[in-house]
Amino acid sequence: MIKIGICGFSTSKRKIYSKLKLLEIQKSFYQPGQIETYIRWRNEAPKDFEFTVKAWQGLTHDIKSPTWRRFKGSLYGEPSNYGGLRLNNETRYAIKKSIEICRAVGSSKLVIQLPPKLEWREYMIDTLKYISQYGYTICLEPRNKSWFTGNVQEILRRLEIVFVTDPFKDGIIDLNNDLIYLRLHGIGGYRYRYTENDLKRLIQMVNKYIDRDIYILFNNVYMYEDALTLLNLVREA
Repeated sequence: MIKIGICGFSTSKRKIYSKLKLLEIQKSFYQPGQIETYIRWRNEAPKDFEFTVKAWQGLTHDIKSPTWRRFKGSLYGEPSNYGGLRLNNETRYAIKKSIEICRAVGSSKLVIQLPPKLEWREYMIDTLKYISQYGYTICLEPRNKSWFTGNVQEILRRLEIVFVTDPFKDGIIDLNNDLIYLRLHGIGGYRYRYTENDLKRLIQMVNKYIDRDIYILFNNVYMYEDALTLLNLVREA
């Protein structure tokens, strides 16, 4: 089954809910905010509309990352302890906040996007095991090449982690999960608009996994338009 969606509310909720069935929440990464916001989103959306949740950057991104500029308010604990997929009191707090949002929107999937410079380290096994105990599907998007080795991927496979990629950049990495989760950031940049040929090629790429759940999330300027185009192409195929 192919499910097509977008990353964030790039246009009105009314349009999104009327045309699509899937959205990855981005607010949870930058500024978790009040849990009531997410409960309201769940109540506003159709019952068959699915949310996935991007984990709060407190788990993944060092406090010096420019992504923190959008965060407002005070932080629990010691700011320098956040990020790096480490396991300490501060990152446990970040995990807890992310899981609370999953519960609020009824999501079974937690998307963890890593910074491009974050290399694989053995200690991260303990962090991923800790997150796994909550019972949510971990969709991990590494962006450093140290994660793209057979040894690391075997560890992730044993942990039942879904390896998230942009298929136009890194292909599809299959760890034999029930789920294939793809995030499309634009070929060459966020402002890229996918052509019909691009999207037909994408359909060919995912066809071999058609017995799985295939989630395709657009994360570019034209995400809504591109999602609708792909949706129509899939229906015609």
